[in-house]
Amino acid sequence: MSDLRVIIAGAGGRMGRTLVAAVLEAEGLALAGALERAGSPLLGTDAGLLAGNAPAGILVEDADAAPLDADVVIDFTAPAFSVALARRLASRGVAQPIAQVIGTTGFSAADDAALAAAAETTAIVKSGNMSLGVNLLAALTRRVAATLDESFDIEILEMHHNRKVDAPSGTALLLGEAAAAGRGVALAESSERGRDGHTGARKPGAIGFAVLRGGTVVGEHEVIFAGPHERIALTHKAEDRGIFARGALAAARWTRARPPGLYSMADVLGLADF
Repeated sequence: MSDLRVIIAGAGGRMGRTLVAAVLEAEGLALAGALERAGSPLLGTDAGLLAGNAPAGILVEDADAAPLDADVVIDFTAPAFSVALARRLASRGVAQPIAQVIGTTGFSAADDAALAAAAETTAIVKSGNMSLGVNLLAALTRRVAATLDESFDIEILEMHHNRKVDAPSGTALLLGEAAAAGRGVALAESSERGRDGHTGARKPGAIGFAVLRGGTVVGEHEVIFAGPHERIALTHKAEDRGIFARGALAAARWTRARPPGLYSMADVLGLADF
């Protein structure tokens, strides 16, 4: 079987450089392109050198103008960029499919609707976190939430580095969705995102979020089930961005010959029915 040809969107960012290095070092994958936003000072730079590797012979190109010739695009960028890219890939039609693996977070409801529409034409794997461990944590969260009744309050605590721009994190929301699914409720109607001042007693059935930012923390998440006189805590701590790259590459491989649709890492890992 030929190598899977991969384009990295946002190749100049911290995660983009990690992804470029991971593709260059992986068996069965070939770096087919590297994209950055229009006007980026990194345009024209060799993607391999940018990632701290030997020259790859692939120059960083303008995402708006570069031809797309690959099997899959891995995209850890920004919501507007990801949505525009999804629409561009969908416009190719089912006869010229290029899948998209999206690790971007911070999407609005309108963004999600646009991605769902694009997925009618192309395969999209979208996840708030590509880590294999985090997605197993989400499956466990769903199972525990389904097992325990509402006498157990659910709280999700997350911490990230001081440059992260969205809150709660995509991972925290992923875990919140898992908890809500386990309880059979809609997260939008159950989440409690901020407490300040005289808030009154905690609402029964609420799924609470607490956000910490500081330093260089890659990502820490804890799901707490606090019941009468006992607590259960499920925890994941990311120590290196390489874990997200490994998950993204697994998702990219999974998309080969996959029909159009909007998929998650639970689909990739076979955890959808866990």
